[in-house]
Amino acid sequence: MGEVNIAVVGATGAVGREMVKVLEERNFPVANLVLLASQKSSGEFLKFNGKKIEVSELTKNSFKNIDFALFSAGSSISKKYATHAVTAGAVVIDNSSAFRMDNQVPLVVPEVNPQDAFKHNGIIANPNCSTIQLVVALKPVYDKAGIKRIIVSTYQSVSGTGKKAIDELMEQTKAILNKKKIKREVYPHQIAFNILPQIDEFENNAFTREEMKMIHETKKIMHDDDIKITATAARVPVLYGHSESVYLETEKIMDIKSLKQIYLKMPGIKLVDDIHNAKYPLAIMSEIYDEVMIGRLRKDLAVKNGINMWIVANNLRKGAALNAVQIAELLLGSQEK
Repeated sequence: MGEVNIAVVGATGAVGREMVKVLEERNFPVANLVLLASQKSSGEFLKFNGKKIEVSELTKNSFKNIDFALFSAGSSISKKYATHAVTAGAVVIDNSSAFRMDNQVPLVVPEVNPQDAFKHNGIIANPNCSTIQLVVALKPVYDKAGIKRIIVSTYQSVSGTGKKAIDELMEQTKAILNKKKIKREVYPHQIAFNILPQIDEFENNAFTREEMKMIHETKKIMHDDDIKITATAARVPVLYGHSESVYLETEKIMDIKSLKQIYLKMPGIKLVDDIHNAKYPLAIMSEIYDEVMIGRLRKDLAVKNGINMWIVANNLRKGAALNAVQIAELLLGSQEK
């Protein structure tokens, strides 16, 4: 692949830093890396390929000669600056929710709907972290047997909220262990030694925005508005790695042995399913593996076309930074052919 110029917007945030790390780890052909952030964070330095690169303040003129702009600075920043990047000639890969449900913007997971990436008008959206790992697991089942219904419950780590949430969990844990009073700033309730059945704000239908994101995004990525899907999203006192309990009802009956064989061959998936030796996906394993890990595969006892599974993935990497870089790789690989 020929070398290209890359801009990372929100470079000092948790996902932005991970984007820089992923670009280096995957030997992405970077000719020039531009790191962009708010005025407050400008002047910081991040390491890339053994060099220190200074973070610059994001402005509408930051995208001259940029080929790919990876955005991870929140919806308001994406809405304000993405068009400037596109006008300057860059392809924007946006990690916020700003454009995900825009009919003119493809929502892409390379293992699931790579063809959609080539239908962009300058902007490609990265799905929600919980949606990404879900659809990677759904894709082979959908292709083989069809899917009528999905019930998903998430157990999401605090890093999904950001560095302040990680710090809050750590500080609350220390305070409780030392029998001191805890402080709450990020979450409405204590997160240490607790589970919060709320991620994002509640909508009028009593579902949270996070839950509705999963519902709408899954249908868009799978190109199937008829899939019946419901979600419950919870925040758990885990630093990294989102876990999901998933129940599927398929159109055709599918046996577990065949599904395991498919998962073993599918890129981006790691099958971890040896219950006799207590081997199944764990949140801490997501700090080692980039793949979406799948285990606890079993037929439902009450419904003959029902399948249960447990899914784990790193929310900062496959759920955000890695998926964005893979989209850029997909586009760049096509240009080189």
